[in-house]
Amino acid sequence: MLYFLLKNLFAGPYIRSTFRPWATGLENVPDSGPAILASNHLSVIDSIFLPLAVKRPVYFLAKSDYFTGRGLRGFVIRWLMNSLGQLSIDRSGGKASEASLQTGLQVLRRGDLLGIYPEGTRSPNGKLFRGRTGVARMILEGHVPVIPVAMIDTEKAMPIGRRIPKVRRIGVVIGEPLDFSRFDGLESDRFILRSITDEIMVAIARLSGQEYLDVYASTLRQAAPAKAA
Repeated sequence: MLYFLLKNLFAGPYIRSTFRPWATGLENVPDSGPAILASNHLSVIDSIFLPLAVKRPVYFLAKSDYFTGRGLRGFVIRWLMNSLGQLSIDRSGGKASEASLQTGLQVLRRGDLLGIYPEGTRSPNGKLFRGRTGVARMILEGHVPVIPVAMIDTEKAMPIGRRIPKVRRIGVVIGEPLDFSRFDGLESDRFILRSITDEIMVAIARLSGQEYLDVYASTLRQAAPAKAA
């Protein structure tokens, strides 16, 4: 209920009138049933504008840091994340990664839409980076279609490090669903998982027009401080 109120009665109307977001391909999102929305990740506000564009609720896997902040700011962020259907996950790897996978599968088993950023983190320079194969595992284990999505200009409205977004138009481009059912039962084959993930990233690149770099975004972000030093 709170998600509905925020999207349709409170935050939604204000954001739509202020930023005047546009969207194409909405007909590619099914009216019911589970599916994965696999999107590029340019800004923290991606998780606000994508759900606003889609009629159905979209649940995202969000890093646990958003739910553990202290003080008034931490409370507001935690409340907003919970209200918008964000699900806290631990990104430290190992057992935490498996737990994140199971959290995503629970959403799909309920028949809901799951939003995923295959890059794993925000792009540090506006380019599209190599996808993590967790999205492929969810597709095969959940037996669901994946819908490629491109967020447009969110990094210009709120780049990394900025606290308040600049007012400008935001776009959402939704592609046709991709069906990987031909690979059912092969969720343990790492070559299949990589192939599926790469195909998804190619589809996202076509929608977004971004230059693709075959490296992980996290690798580039970790290397940046070292170069600066």
